[in-house]
Amino acid sequence: MFKNLTKAEKSWVLYDVGNSAFTMLACSLIPIWFKSLAIGDAPGQITGDQATAYYSIAIAVVTVVVALLGPVLGAIADHKDRKKIFFTTTVALGVTGCILNGFAATWVAFIVIYVLSKIFYSASLTFYDSMLNDVTNEERMDQVSSYGFAWGYIGSCIPFTVALLAYVLGPDMMGKIPGSLSKIIGFSVTGIWWLVVSLPLIRNYKQINYVESEKGAVGAAFRQIGRTLKKIMTGNKKILFFLIAFFLYIDGVGTIIDNCINIGTDLGLNTVGQVIFLLATQVVAWVGSLVFASLSKKYRTVPLILVCIVGYFCVCLYALTLSTIWHFGILAFGVGCFQGSIQSLSRSYYSKIIPPENSGEYFGLYDIFSKGASFLGSAVIAWVKLAGGTINIAVASLAIFFALGFVFLKISDKQPTTW
Repeated sequence: MFKNLTKAEKSWVLYDVGNSAFTMLACSLIPIWFKSLAIGDAPGQITGDQATAYYSIAIAVVTVVVALLGPVLGAIADHKDRKKIFFTTTVALGVTGCILNGFAATWVAFIVIYVLSKIFYSASLTFYDSMLNDVTNEERMDQVSSYGFAWGYIGSCIPFTVALLAYVLGPDMMGKIPGSLSKIIGFSVTGIWWLVVSLPLIRNYKQINYVESEKGAVGAAFRQIGRTLKKIMTGNKKILFFLIAFFLYIDGVGTIIDNCINIGTDLGLNTVGQVIFLLATQVVAWVGSLVFASLSKKYRTVPLILVCIVGYFCVCLYALTLSTIWHFGILAFGVGCFQGSIQSLSRSYYSKIIPPENSGEYFGLYDIFSKGASFLGSAVIAWVKLAGGTINIAVASLAIFFALGFVFLKISDKQPTTW
């Protein structure tokens, strides 16, 4: 599995395996469990439309908080011996929140705990991504980053299978166990998995690249962010054009992932079939990431990202033909081929073009674009649907994001590194 990786690289990859379990749960069962608590006629319960709205607001709150805190926390964590402390703290709080979520008895408690857990989870990823410069060298970054996504996809299926079984045994399906127990099992196994697989990185990580600590770290962090933004906007065109490109194409990626169930539902496709294909997509994404990890040994990062962008562009156009569950399966297969690779290669490429001693701060900025991704694409889908268009046309419209991302990435690649 990890025979060609160092101990530090293995430990780093394993955290992707751990946190991906929470991601998988958040994309599937958490919204269902939330609505099972929220919707009803009893005092304190709400309608289905209200539940959907409140859940969307909760996700928006997470996005805004992480966007505001990410660069600041990242800049503070860049100081000597700080990054491991910040990472360990956010992981511990995220895991605790995940487990406690299973015991929430009301929808208000459920959504509040989930928002806090998601914030700590997202913050941990800012520190985690910035660790890549410390655990490996530039020549191996593409490979190691790809391994993280690859094994994250396949590893997340293990705890998710247990959580899914608990859901199937719950009141919504077989009725063999109470809904409260179903949630406790699902959240607990996910949180425990997340913690256990994180321990090697917590134990083995050493911060190699850093800036010297100084008094007034928070104030210094804000001043440093201001200087960095000015530097990016006026001088470092390579980073500027990459972030523009990344925002565009990752917006398209995020929109397709976030709306996959909506696509199938609008087409009236079998729900069970959709779930089966989406689980299969995890395996395809695993294989795809490993393939691109191998290719990264022979080819530069940018051409590989461009291949992924072209692949997604074709997937968007293929959406015009969607009408059956098998068409949906082919679409899911196409997404899986490039899903992990475009994210992992973007992460490693960004690591190469930023100053390593300020990686936490720069990844805080990077995560603003990453975590905020899909809102423009979702707006496009909403606009097309409200205008009377089909879901096929809506998804095909996302091709423009990949076309523009392709152009800006080519421009970025031609710029010199100036930090």
